[in-house]
Amino acid sequence: MDINNLIAHYGYAALVVGSMAEGETITLLGGVVAHQGLLKFPLVVLSVALGGMIGDQLLYLVGRRFGGSISERFKKHQKKITKAKKLINRHPYWFVIGSRFMYGFRVIGPILIGASRLPPKIFLPLNIIGALIWATLFTTLGYVGGEVIGPWLHNLDQHIKHWIWLLGVVALVWLVRLWFKHRESREQD
Repeated sequence: MDINNLIAHYGYAALVVGSMAEGETITLLGGVVAHQGLLKFPLVVLSVALGGMIGDQLLYLVGRRFGGSISERFKKHQKKITKAKKLINRHPYWFVIGSRFMYGFRVIGPILIGASRLPPKIFLPLNIIGALIWATLFTTLGYVGGEVIGPWLHNLDQHIKHWIWLLGVVALVWLVRLWFKHRESREQD
């Protein structure tokens, strides 16, 4: 079975599972694949949003259940945790939606939100809205990036050959340099 058939058959499921764990990379790749015509753009957005929403919902529940021990486990990050908790209390709507876009908060953000005791009836709709915005944005970036990468992907085997030759030349130059250094050090002894 070739890669195109695998993507066509299992692509959406892979996007859901992949975006639960590692969001941005999978989402960008989903956009590139949609650009290639292997998957449909709206279904890629929905798959990625579903995976991101499920992942954040699970982390939120972890935070609600075990949130009290977070401060104890990460004592050296206490200032950041305190600042995040203040932001959650002051602007819960913006924080829930925005935590997906904050570097370093992709995993810890929903846990802190759960630990802050923000009610599920507020978190769930904001999580869905945030997941849809995030999925649309990053899938679109991947789709646009597919325009740039697309021609390169069609000639991938040629590019791999060029990279192999380039790496071979670099390795050869490095080995010759190493040999000259070794020879020079032997002559000095």
